[in-house]
Amino acid sequence: MRLRTTRAPRAAVPAGAAGAERTVEHPWMDARDLWSEALAGVLARPTRSALTTLGTVLGIATLVITIGISATAGNTIVGRFDALAATSVTVGVPAASADSGPLVDWSGVDAVRRLAGVESVAAIAQSQETASVEVRADDVVAPGRVSGQTMAVVAASAGLPAAVRGGMRAGRFFDDGDDVRHDRVAVLGDQAARLLGISSVEDAPAVFLKGQAYTVIGILGGVEREQQLATAVILPPTTAADRMGLEAVSRVLINTSLGAAHQVAHQAPIALAPGAEASLSVTAPPDPARARKGVQGDVNGLFLVLGLVSLVVGAIGIANVTLVTVIERTGEIGLRRALGASRRQVAGQFLVESTTIGLLGGVVGAALGTVVVVAVSAVREWTPVLDVRLALGAPLAGALVGLLAGLYPSLRASRMEPVDALRS
Repeated sequence: MRLRTTRAPRAAVPAGAAGAERTVEHPWMDARDLWSEALAGVLARPTRSALTTLGTVLGIATLVITIGISATAGNTIVGRFDALAATSVTVGVPAASADSGPLVDWSGVDAVRRLAGVESVAAIAQSQETASVEVRADDVVAPGRVSGQTMAVVAASAGLPAAVRGGMRAGRFFDDGDDVRHDRVAVLGDQAARLLGISSVEDAPAVFLKGQAYTVIGILGGVEREQQLATAVILPPTTAADRMGLEAVSRVLINTSLGAAHQVAHQAPIALAPGAEASLSVTAPPDPARARKGVQGDVNGLFLVLGLVSLVVGAIGIANVTLVTVIERTGEIGLRRALGASRRQVAGQFLVESTTIGLLGGVVGAALGTVVVVAVSAVREWTPVLDVRLALGAPLAGALVGLLAGLYPSLRASRMEPVDALRS
């Protein structure tokens, strides 16, 4: 502590004391002295200070890890929220009445295909009557196997494989020529073909629907959308209308380029049913930004409490140790007060000590949390996402925790009277 000497102005002095001057000593402590004293107090008990800092380290690290992992996970999930979810649009068509006729014609698929952002589109027709039809396979092709199965029969336009994100396991899908000629051909889903014992179409196997034979020209597999088609028999629209009564389109499947789903979802009903677009129902993917916020919110809500609890525990630890330090250093406090240190200077010293402990905990916790976020992202092969403001603000948060934790101990130290402190 530095002592600043000031000279009192001359006044009347007793005889024989000519030229004598009175001096009054006023203590004065600048910021460097305050910092050095506080740092000496922290380093005087390094083990205790390290254990006290550990609570703040865990709290800050937990906060950084929580927010960093949630941001990284949200970004990764939304990044994978791609082809199947973010680009799929389904238009539902209500059943037509006897007077009005079908709302959507099969030719409406061409109008949707011309919309900007549409990559593939197909229409499907099915009804309750064709949801469970007995299908019998040709016993000559697969002798000794059960040939009769109950399956759904649907009609679909020629672009179905691309619309359901599938592929032909064998043979081909019917085309516009088959549809125009009303050919009695059928395509089986891969599971339907397995149930019927059909694994190849080279020998032109047949299936029997309501006593009529249909030549199997292909097997559709790898279906990602409308997975129930894997166990269905698929017919051309004209053939299904002639022989199964499937005339009206029940839904339209649309695949769009990334980012065009909402625009296509708005335009597709108008293209399919001009003037009656309000009667159609559209299922569009959710906004990826909302998905990201939802994921981050869920993860934050799950783990943020842990970080706050750790911070509270760290603050209590700092307050407890600082209070014990005040009690242990009662004699030192009394000596400083006796030498002229003010209450504010004593309180400031202990506040700086607790703030220093919190600041060190914030620095170490922010570094530890950043390392954990990067390590987890590397193990999971994610791209780490961490707000720089969080990493820079974490030490300040730790210092604030230390400052608040040291308020009561420093206030108690400042209230000690010099005589009582020296006596104890």
